[in-house]
Amino acid sequence: MIPQTYKEVIDLGDGREISIETGKLAKQAHGSVVVQSGKCMLLCTVVSNYKQADVDFLPLTVDYREKFAAAGRYPGGFFKREARPSDGEVLTMRLVDRVLRPLFPKDYHSETQVMIQLMSHDDDVMPDAMAGLAASAAIQLSDFPFECAISEARVGRVNGEFVINPSRAQLAESDIDMMIGASADSVMMVEGEMDEISEEEMTEAIKFAHEAIKVQCAAQERLAAAVGKKEVREYEPEREDEDLAKKIHDMAYDKVYAVAKGGSSKQERGAAFGEIKEEILATFSEEELEDIGDLVSKYYRKTEKEAVRDLTLNEGLRLDGRQTTDIRPIWCEIDYLPSVHGSSVFTRGETQALATVTLGTSREANQIDMPSHEGEETFYLHYNFPPFCTGEARPIRGTSRREVGHGNLAQRALKGMVPDDCPYTVRIVSEVLESNGSSSMATVCAGTMAMMDAGVQMKKPVSGIAMGLISDADSGKYAVLSDILGDEDHLGDMDFKVTGTADGITACQMDIKVKGLSYEILVNALQQARDGRLHILEKLTDTIEAPREDVKDYAPKMVTTRIANDYIGALIGPGGKVIQELQKETNTTIVINEDPVTEEGIVEILGTGQEGIDAVLAKIDSITFKPEVGSVYEVKVIKMLDFGAVVEYLEAPGNEVLLHVSELAWERTENVSDVVNMGDVFDVKYFGIDKRTRKEKVSRKAILPKPEGYVERAPRERNDRNDRGRDNRGRDNRNRGDRKPRENRD
Repeated sequence: MIPQTYKEVIDLGDGREISIETGKLAKQAHGSVVVQSGKCMLLCTVVSNYKQADVDFLPLTVDYREKFAAAGRYPGGFFKREARPSDGEVLTMRLVDRVLRPLFPKDYHSETQVMIQLMSHDDDVMPDAMAGLAASAAIQLSDFPFECAISEARVGRVNGEFVINPSRAQLAESDIDMMIGASADSVMMVEGEMDEISEEEMTEAIKFAHEAIKVQCAAQERLAAAVGKKEVREYEPEREDEDLAKKIHDMAYDKVYAVAKGGSSKQERGAAFGEIKEEILATFSEEELEDIGDLVSKYYRKTEKEAVRDLTLNEGLRLDGRQTTDIRPIWCEIDYLPSVHGSSVFTRGETQALATVTLGTSREANQIDMPSHEGEETFYLHYNFPPFCTGEARPIRGTSRREVGHGNLAQRALKGMVPDDCPYTVRIVSEVLESNGSSSMATVCAGTMAMMDAGVQMKKPVSGIAMGLISDADSGKYAVLSDILGDEDHLGDMDFKVTGTADGITACQMDIKVKGLSYEILVNALQQARDGRLHILEKLTDTIEAPREDVKDYAPKMVTTRIANDYIGALIGPGGKVIQELQKETNTTIVINEDPVTEEGIVEILGTGQEGIDAVLAKIDSITFKPEVGSVYEVKVIKMLDFGAVVEYLEAPGNEVLLHVSELAWERTENVSDVVNMGDVFDVKYFGIDKRTRKEKVSRKAILPKPEGYVERAPRERNDRNDRGRDNRGRDNRNRGDRKPRENRD
């Protein structure tokens, strides 16, 4: 018997709906829902252990996977099984995690797992836009200690109108692609890319999405009420000692405040804070530290955070001595690496990124193979964050989710400025060599300069800046911090990164840690970010004002041409013989793709030498050469025959045609060599296909003057071939009975 189910429906306002259902699937999970829009279905389950883990953080895992069966497809690869998550799945996991994590109690340390699975796909529905809704709805049905319902929504703008959760087709026409995560009261997360929009337009898009999220949160609450809201589980809270907290505060606050005000470097400041903590620990016995050592460390960290925040709110000063709007010193360099196609170094304070650009053909495009999306990227960026960049030694176990997320943000920031007619596949790799605040924005700046150094004709240069916020709800004070340090990222109330050109925003990533952040503060922060972004942009253009006019001498040049579909096979040759020999002879790479619309062949020629590229183009011209009837062409004799000469079109080497002996001259020609010889160059007229021989006909004599007194020979009489039937040959009139049998042979 099918169990009882509960369902809530959310109206998106344009005929589309999202339903949330529970009660049918995965009932042993602590909470489970099926979220559906159109034919797209997500199954989300949540489980959290009842025993607290022996850690001082929330061990939360958000997992998002797309099943290939959902789209009626098989996984690629040998094993035909879903394996490690794709970058697209990792990015969705991060979007959900960043909204959920702050809403669990700080002292809740139970192992918690959120699993979201795409079980059925719809081409008109983008499933990642519903992942946050599914996760929150499942948690609302559990007994987890969780603050309030949240949801996420994508917002686009098509023809000037905002759209909630647009389809991929609508998104292709949109100038905004933003994902917003929020509760009914507060916006908590923003991430997306834009086509150079203003700060005010960005704020309006966030407001529009927030209104839709409020409706989705209300639906979750109704569903939980219908099912029966569970009692929040009890868990063992962290131990607290108010007297100890006050003692640590009194011992540390003034000393920390003084160090913070000193404006020292990261290492000096870290060493000074470490000494203060050691002095405090020294006041306790070993027995006491065994019992309360973890509390001492916790209360010291809390005091340190309070002192640093107070310094900024009270005096407008920051840990490194800057004012709130100051940008750290910047120095830049291009063409740093001698053998790469493009490179740059961007250093801002204690953050440094080295970016490289590699230019290639469409064969090097990044293939995207997900159940919800197939395609390729001809511009992509990879971001590496090795442990030495923060002075640490730790194992490297593949690419982290953080590296995927930061690289994606930088890629979205830059990709809109790559021209549509760029013939190359462009890959940027950012190596973070030092990090103390926003290496992703350093990557954007380094990537801009590296592309310009490589000769990629960017529409406009792009810069990025990381901003912070420190606020005090009781006093109403707040301070927006430009170009934040790593420490300011951890102790602040908002971390947001904004990238853009001089004319508008191209990408953003925002995590808001305080409730009820006003849109007024948000707009002020965005305006301050714009000022900082333009300051950094000026430093970039001082280093390299515009893209190089051409790629470097040792970098590959790319030429693209089109040929009729009929000639693709001739260019490739049997078994690829022609194209392989051509690549070897010219030291080039040749890639042929078929235009899906016109069915023409798109030929990409990549080579470091112009001579090689020109040779390939000449070969293509030769293969695709088609003489016009009535035109005169210069030819060269390449072979002598008894009945004529084989000549080659000089403008299309390799294209040969027979010049018959009767077309050499007006006079009767007995020997071909009486008129022409090997290597002779002369003009001929092209007559097209001869109706009698059904072969191409060219003539030398047609462009020569007729000799004086020349008389055209009368055409030779020909008997009708039909008169030469078997009945007229005589032999078939014999009587078969007159035949004599063949003699037997031994």
